[in-house]
Amino acid sequence: MHLHKYEKMWMLIGGGALLIFLIMLGVGAFYQGTKPPSCLTTIDPQNVEAHDSFKKENLGMQQLDDNRYVVNVIASAFNYDFGTDEEGNVVRTIRIPVGSEVMFQGTSTDVVHGFELAGTNANMMLEPGYINTVETTFKKPGTYTFVCNEYCGTGHHYMTATVEVYDE
Repeated sequence: MHLHKYEKMWMLIGGGALLIFLIMLGVGAFYQGTKPPSCLTTIDPQNVEAHDSFKKENLGMQQLDDNRYVVNVIASAFNYDFGTDEEGNVVRTIRIPVGSEVMFQGTSTDVVHGFELAGTNANMMLEPGYINTVETTFKKPGTYTFVCNEYCGTGHHYMTATVEVYDE
């Protein structure tokens, strides 16, 4: 079998690219310890309120200690549910002091939703049946927007909320 010189060249380029990819995958998996999120906590998507974190009174922001917070959220049907404030109004904005470490913990009750806080490293998928978490530290004041970055239906573009990071 005779191969043209250009065929040989493209086979070498393809084989080399495959080898580089496999080396990068091996370094990430074995040397850096990168793993898929296969050990997520599971939850019944039809009864998320059974989990302590997602009871009505525990939704939204809770302070753990001086500079650490947890924010619990349920995503469903074009809405991020952060609970209600003292007057019973739906929370659409979360206020956090600058320099705070925040763990966002969320789940979904219907379909896969995205949870991205634009301008930070907070980005995760909220899947029915699983609890996902991401941590971030807010180093500078400003207003950050939550967006759903997974298409979830016709009202997808309405699925937003904000975080206001303020100086104390």
